[in-house]
Amino acid sequence: MKIITSREFNQDVSQAKRAARIEPVFITDRGRPTHVLMSVENYRRLTGQTETIVDLLAMPGLPAVELPRSTEAWDSRRDD
Repeated sequence: MKIITSREFNQDVSQAKRAARIEPVFITDRGRPTHVLMSVENYRRLTGQTETIVDLLAMPGLPAVELPRSTEAWDSRRDD
């Protein structure tokens, strides 16, 4: 478990993110743990989450979806 101060976190966020890929990073404020930084993968595993709809929609290799097109042009001046 890695522990860094909030000052260290503010000075080098990239380093904290790199460390969080390996293990959770505890961030302290005045010597007391206040936050935990972890990768999304670890968070999802911890909470039992599966892929979100955004993840599924972003999956490469899925066939493109074509929406049917209307044969009539939309006319905003038409009073139906």
